[in-house]
Amino acid sequence: MEQRADAENVGRPEAAGVAGVPEPVLASLLDPAELRAWRAFLTRHARVARRLEANLIARSNLQLAEYDALFELALAEGQRLRMSELADRALLSRAGISRLVDRLIADGLVSRTKCPSDARGYFAALTADGIARLEAATPGYVAAARRFFLEAFTLPELGTLAELLERSQPLD
Repeated sequence: MEQRADAENVGRPEAAGVAGVPEPVLASLLDPAELRAWRAFLTRHARVARRLEANLIARSNLQLAEYDALFELALAEGQRLRMSELADRALLSRAGISRLVDRLIADGLVSRTKCPSDARGYFAALTADGIARLEAATPGYVAAARRFFLEAFTLPELGTLAELLERSQPLD
């Protein structure tokens, strides 16, 4: 039986890769449907994130992580969060959120205050400049999210996509 590396055979352990090189180990461990879905997810996420960030930097001089942190603070009660909670919501490490908040403080977009109930804890809070910057950046962010991802789907498809992604097992 001749082996081909076409779309029908991608991910099959017996499929030969380019120029007879065996498929990567990942492809040999995943079912073809799993491999296709996983690669599509990773590829789309990476492309959308790169384009969103480039758009944000060009239009608002904000990195995607900065926008995400400002957005999470805007959603929070009192527009402030403990640093650990902001790290969890912005999907950053504690060290990463500290560096990010330091940059946002330097730009006047966020302030940091001690937590009265925990001597070791701190809150990050939006400043008036942070709110203004987020409000100015959001229309372009939403337009880019639509252009680079959302408009590829119908409203019913978006509902299905959200349901599928939300039912994934928690990573904690």
